[in-house]
Amino acid sequence: MEQVLGSDWLITPAGGSSGEAYLAENNNQQKLFLKRNSSPFLAILSAEGIVPKLVWTKRLADGDVITAQKWLEGRVLTKSEMKQDDVVQLISKIHHSSEILHLFMRMGKKPLEPWHLLVNLHEKARKLRVSNIDFVKQSTDFLSNNIDFVENYKKVVCHADLNHSNWMLGEDNHLYLIDWDNAVLADPAMDLSMLLYQYISRSEWEEWLKRYGVQLDDHLLARCQWYKTAQSLSFYLWHLERGDEHECAKWKEQLTSNQQLFIKY
Repeated sequence: MEQVLGSDWLITPAGGSSGEAYLAENNNQQKLFLKRNSSPFLAILSAEGIVPKLVWTKRLADGDVITAQKWLEGRVLTKSEMKQDDVVQLISKIHHSSEILHLFMRMGKKPLEPWHLLVNLHEKARKLRVSNIDFVKQSTDFLSNNIDFVENYKKVVCHADLNHSNWMLGEDNHLYLIDWDNAVLADPAMDLSMLLYQYISRSEWEEWLKRYGVQLDDHLLARCQWYKTAQSLSFYLWHLERGDEHECAKWKEQLTSNQQLFIKY
């Protein structure tokens, strides 16, 4: 990273799961957020005000691409703030943006079909030798038996990791959604399920979804349950592979609590 900016800049790791994010500072109090090989459609997300402003992009001799964004002074949203109207409006804007969708498709991204997601989960569980653990098998059986509920739905660009820590409120009170590395073309229920199950009380779902722009019905409830189960299992396996016992326990609880079920296991 030093060769990109020069000796006038101090570059330090900025955290994150990839280990490829950095904070760059110089003597003029300028700050940049640098990332290696971030999402190629960062430019349109920046233009739409969804992520902090993109300052420049540079390709290195080894083929890697470095992006520099304005360093965001602000804070992450709390869990209780996730039900606020600006969160609903931003995720609705993303899901309904034809510009973001068309650019994503022009990048050659293929839609993530439910069966593909299920196959990946089966393969990862077998690789980690947990396929026959009761709650893992129960989850994959549920996904297999109910895949008809989620087939043939219109795809949108989904962020796919809507944890509250990825929602940043700037000092100017502008809300941003960061970390687009896992974005996919998928059923919007993939994103909606994790927001609803983690942050919105069941009694508020109908009103929340009305503000988002859809009507709550049994089909949407079933799709949200399916994707909630699939993503919870995906996150469990991801953290299991990395030996993070605390996060594994969190996602195991999501899979075994059986709260707010609309299709019975």
